[in-house]
Amino acid sequence: MSKLQKSILLVFLVLLVDQILKIWIKTHMTIGEEFSVLGSWFLIHFVENNGMAFGFEFGGEYGKIFLSLFRIVAVFGIGWYITKLVKKNLPMGFIACVSLIFAGAIGNIIDSAFYGLIFNDSYGQVATLFPEGGGYATFLHGRVVDMFYFPLISGVYPDWVPFAGGSDFQFFRPVFNVADSSISIGIFSIILFYRKQFNTMEENHPETENKTKVDTEETIVEETAIVEDAVVIHTEDETKETADNKSF
Repeated sequence: MSKLQKSILLVFLVLLVDQILKIWIKTHMTIGEEFSVLGSWFLIHFVENNGMAFGFEFGGEYGKIFLSLFRIVAVFGIGWYITKLVKKNLPMGFIACVSLIFAGAIGNIIDSAFYGLIFNDSYGQVATLFPEGGGYATFLHGRVVDMFYFPLISGVYPDWVPFAGGSDFQFFRPVFNVADSSISIGIFSIILFYRKQFNTMEENHPETENKTKVDTEETIVEETAIVEDAVVIHTEDETKETADNKSF
């Protein structure tokens, strides 16, 4: 299996898991509903957001459209970049990291672009896939489905903490999904293991190295030949001049 095929397979598997889980959540739970997976620190908690990863929102309705269009452009750019990495024969681990980012971006784009068209609302009711009355929003105005919630540590900020003193504290508060996790894993893996890859991409290109080496060798041969010809001509001139002096 080629590196490109492995990349495509990885993207497909991430999208499959991401969308199956989101569709199950939409068709079995209402907004705000939750159940425990492991005690009180790992919950499936159904929320929807209009914006960026981990529940962060961005600029209202027009911000939503801008973010969706930006994601689409970014996906095409990342897809082109992956084909470039494959052609340069870079390590599969690095290609896999970029593929994870690619898959996560596509996963959230699907929600934003189509979920508003194929689902009705989840507020106070379990959503229906392909409802008779149509979806809850237009194209690119769908909401991203999030469900993973890890309230690992809860408490209250001490009174002496500026601005936050006396208020509730919780780690980890954001709710996220498989696509968000895929993006985060890809980015942090690149930072941890492949940071230097960006600086060595051109150096690792064998065709460029071989071409440079051949050009250098040809230049050296040509310059050596020129010097040898000059020495021969100079020697012949000196010999001729000596012979003329003796004849004189």
